[in-house]
Amino acid sequence: MKLTLTRISSLTLLTVLAVSCSRVDQVAPSSNPTATVVSQEAATRDSNLALGNPSGAVTDATSSPNNYLMTKTQYTLSYSRDKGKPNWVSWHLSSAWLGSTARQDNFNADATLPSSWYHVGSTSYSGSGFDRGHNCPSADRNGSTADNTATFLMTNMMPQAPTNNQRTWAGLESYARTLVDAGNECYIIAGSYGQGGTGSNGYATTINSGHIVVPSNCWKVLVVLPVGTGDASRVTTSTRVIAVDMPNTNSIGTSWGAYRTTVNAIEAATGYDILSAVSTTVQNTIESKVDTGPTS
Repeated sequence: MKLTLTRISSLTLLTVLAVSCSRVDQVAPSSNPTATVVSQEAATRDSNLALGNPSGAVTDATSSPNNYLMTKTQYTLSYSRDKGKPNWVSWHLSSAWLGSTARQDNFNADATLPSSWYHVGSTSYSGSGFDRGHNCPSADRNGSTADNTATFLMTNMMPQAPTNNQRTWAGLESYARTLVDAGNECYIIAGSYGQGGTGSNGYATTINSGHIVVPSNCWKVLVVLPVGTGDASRVTTSTRVIAVDMPNTNSIGTSWGAYRTTVNAIEAATGYDILSAVSTTVQNTIESKVDTGPTS
């Protein structure tokens, strides 16, 4: 009887060990995928102006008609009445903003502008040789019809050379979304400066009977962070910051990476303080670097 009990105990112990080992083998390989899913699920829609107001724009149409702050759910911008376009647009991008809503293509005047101002309309760029170039892209806001529709307001547009808009600029827009797909969130500020660009009809300084200024350059700054909270305070001297300054011309090169520059250079050209909510010490380091990371 003692021998039989000993054998039974031994068999029971072996069975427990086998099951235990089996469970370890099943659980261990799934640890990284699980962590990725949690990170993506934790993504939220955060403040579009979390990294600062680059030009100190205010919501006073009388005192500041050319640095007029407009706050949308989907993005925040500084608008210039006399140029008929935004100075800059700032938005947050995470998986929480993305979905499967179709591109609406419903370009429209922005009714929230002061009624006495000229309202750029959906046909104001017609025949100009320049695209209605999005600052905040349609594909960054496809979580709902309302979100996507907001990107087609003309206060989000700048006259952009077609090759620039559809190829080089679009390449960087697409790359930003691949960064989000990899588990990151991004803060993006984009705008334009100068006067005079070359579209499909040649060089022009204004369009729409002078109501819209054609910029000479289109710029963008992209700050990449892992998904998390307290975003401005998480920007460090090692945070990846991509800054580009592209000539607004139809002869622009294919790769957006060829137009990388420093945040400092863009600030010098525009007079803005682009990452003002980030600590000055960190700004001094990250704003002087040219990104050398991957472009696809």
